[in-house]
Amino acid sequence: MSNFVFVLDTDRRPLNPTHPGAARHLLNTGKAAVFRRYPFTIILKEACPDVPVQDLELKLDPGSKVTGIAIKQGNKVIFGAELQHRGQQIKNALLSRRQLRRSRRNRKTRYRQARFLNRTRPDGWLAPSLQHRVDTILTWVNRLRRFAPISSITQELVRFDPQLMQNPEISGVQYQQGELQGYEVREYLLEKWNRRCAYCSIENVPFEIEHIQPKSRGGSDRVSNLTIACHACNQSKGNQDIRDFLFCKPDLLNRILKQAKSPLKDAAAVNSTRWALFHALKETGLLVTTGTGGQTKFNRTRLYLPKSHWLDAACVGQVESLEVLTSNPLLITAKGHGTRQMCGTDKFGFPNRHRTNQKSWFGFQTGDLVRAVVASGKFAGRWVGRISVRSRPSFKLASSKIFDVHPRYLQVIHHADGYSYTA
Repeated sequence: MSNFVFVLDTDRRPLNPTHPGAARHLLNTGKAAVFRRYPFTIILKEACPDVPVQDLELKLDPGSKVTGIAIKQGNKVIFGAELQHRGQQIKNALLSRRQLRRSRRNRKTRYRQARFLNRTRPDGWLAPSLQHRVDTILTWVNRLRRFAPISSITQELVRFDPQLMQNPEISGVQYQQGELQGYEVREYLLEKWNRRCAYCSIENVPFEIEHIQPKSRGGSDRVSNLTIACHACNQSKGNQDIRDFLFCKPDLLNRILKQAKSPLKDAAAVNSTRWALFHALKETGLLVTTGTGGQTKFNRTRLYLPKSHWLDAACVGQVESLEVLTSNPLLITAKGHGTRQMCGTDKFGFPNRHRTNQKSWFGFQTGDLVRAVVASGKFAGRWVGRISVRSRPSFKLASSKIFDVHPRYLQVIHHADGYSYTA
């Protein structure tokens, strides 16, 4: 089933989200109109000041590439979304700009000594690719607050002690080997090894923690000496040295040894942004609570839920039970708002085109989601997709096929807002 539909009254006061069937009935009877396509929101044609509103909880699972979003009403999950970031794209763009500027300075100016210490950065400064993650999540938090009566936020952030909360007298071995034993390390290894067996690359099977250098041969329990393996590979390797076990597979041996020492780039990005995001969420004035990654996985495993970003978000923090009322999360991809670069370059870095100051042409701009009704020709039919505008009346439409279309055949469904959507 699709996500619940957000509802506003005529004063744009957020009301309780409603079932898609009820929203369809309100639209068909003329009691409401479509306010926004993504996320789908309707607006009533009368004020409802006396209608009771139930507080909702917004849950976040911040990630380096994808952030999971879920909204809970009691123990019911009524909305899910996955927000895909473009941090790597920003990093690549800044790298390209730096290379172009350095090349131009070397070509057109005399040598100048480096002056890289004449700029100071404020406390809490983050690189643009990391700050983008914080800003994008905060944008969607504020956006969802306008459409739904959200009263609290739960973010996957820090480790706290649920065992001590349940049993204040816990101590010793019982304290160390509680319900969450192994979940933190196991989740780290699953992310580092891409949820595949290190030896046979099989997926979607129960994995076991494997010592690359066996403990019986002097290996330690450090994370750099751990990997994940399926039961068959783990039993086959036994306590052999990995070089003996993979003697006939030197490429696989080199890959495993290299990956074991490599840092988790995505984990580093999350660690760098988690506190900045937490403080930004606190500034919203809502109640903000936190949970750990191990607790999230423990809740998901206990509730027998499949692995996905938005369901991980629903399992963040203290969760007793969950009733998932939606199965189709809204997929959101950050696209940006264009570029200020006035001179485009070819793949070698030489200028080959110039841009105009005007972004809107014939009432459309790049990124608009449109419906095209083409009466005749090779592409006759109804199409829905994003457009790329030009100064001449011939726009590029990206749908199931990519072709040029005249703006007179187009009707805007959703204006460009820096994101693309898949419902």
